[in-house]
Amino acid sequence: MDGTSPATQPPAALPPAALPVFSTLALRLDGGVAWIILNRPDKANAMSAPMWPELKAAMAWLDETPAARVGIITGAGRYFTAGIDLAMLIEMKQSVADPCDGRQGEKLRRKILEIQDTITAIERCRKPVIAAVNGPCIGGGIDLITACCMRYCTEEAWFSVKEVDVGLAADVGTLQRLPKVIGEGLARELAYTARKVTAAEAAAMHLVNRVYPDVDALNQAVAAIAADIASKSPLAVRGTKEMITYVRDHSVADGLNYIATWNAAMLLSDDLTEALAAFQEKRPARFRD
Repeated sequence: MDGTSPATQPPAALPPAALPVFSTLALRLDGGVAWIILNRPDKANAMSAPMWPELKAAMAWLDETPAARVGIITGAGRYFTAGIDLAMLIEMKQSVADPCDGRQGEKLRRKILEIQDTITAIERCRKPVIAAVNGPCIGGGIDLITACCMRYCTEEAWFSVKEVDVGLAADVGTLQRLPKVIGEGLARELAYTARKVTAAEAAAMHLVNRVYPDVDALNQAVAAIAADIASKSPLAVRGTKEMITYVRDHSVADGLNYIATWNAAMLLSDDLTEALAAFQEKRPARFRD
């Protein structure tokens, strides 16, 4: 159905009838865990013009669907993604052409902002989003994974901030988010050189949380992590994502003030009552979506 082979696709699950259908993505919903699969394996999952609005729509679907508590983004085939499709860059140049340099620049700026918002939609989604990097992750793939909550990969995966090699500065989020993941010095090195980073080095610099021997092991491990998160209070998990993302860009004092306000509104919830009851009764908690 989605063009992936059994060895490289996440665990199968029958999607509900209402599951969105995309041309560049495949979706599965399995017990509260949504698999969002970059699905252009014959093109190394290059991020074509149609993929950007579809990825944004998939994030909106994940955010708005109560039964989907956690998202996993991965790739079909050998690559996670080869990054932005170069054909898209050519099309973009043609689409913004204007005899007035100022108007051409304004059109291009608006298109860049639209693409940026697709990546930000991953961060903006209230649900945790995990990157399962099944193979090479290049260029725009770094933009994508640095907007995710956590990143895991296979031993065969590798990473490259490739934009400088094609004559441009990365403009979709890597230069803003990567330094906060791995530190400024390493981020500058990777962005200036475009060199290949192995899975082992990615783990050492904390770009990924863990490395797994192959795709099957990666999918099983990430599915288990996602299922564990999905079993927790959805309200608490959503609040936790909101707070960690907020404090990354604000002071500790601002973060403390925000969590106090948040919990003043959210703390006395049915989830808290159920969590306490489950603990006292020594049973698994059962939370509303």
